[in-house]
Amino acid sequence: MLILGIDPSLTCTGWGIVSKVGNRLTHIANGQVKTYAKATLPERLVTLDRELTDVILLHRPDAAAVEEVFVNMNPQSTLKLGQARGVCLLAAARAGLPVAEYATRLVKKAIVGTGGADKTQVQAMLGVLLPGAKLAGADAADALAVAIAHAHLMGSLR
Repeated sequence: MLILGIDPSLTCTGWGIVSKVGNRLTHIANGQVKTYAKATLPERLVTLDRELTDVILLHRPDAAAVEEVFVNMNPQSTLKLGQARGVCLLAAARAGLPVAEYATRLVKKAIVGTGGADKTQVQAMLGVLLPGAKLAGADAADALAVAIAHAHLMGSLR
């Protein structure tokens, strides 16, 4: 089973794909969708949709998992993040993928063992779980963590 993990953002959305066969996980690909900061919000959302759709068409995942939105101190930032997240959910759902959603703390707990883990700890565990994987950046690492969390937790969701 191929699982697409997505870490939504308006500026840089991370994506990562892992293969799960039995209990074995294998890194397939990862990357980041960056949008042009001076573009209009609709233009940025179209870029995000187009590039995620291209990833889905290229890799043909069987399922998707998207990180949930956390509430920011700045309401405008939270709204923009929510809009980007909506595009991520739409791109996966439009492709017919079942989509799971996970809170950041649950992803960290599934990867590191504690919901309070920092990014360094998560990335260190990615090195253990996906040896040799070259990470496109921090957002791609977060997306791979979401995909792995789904691989670990999807049995318990059924």
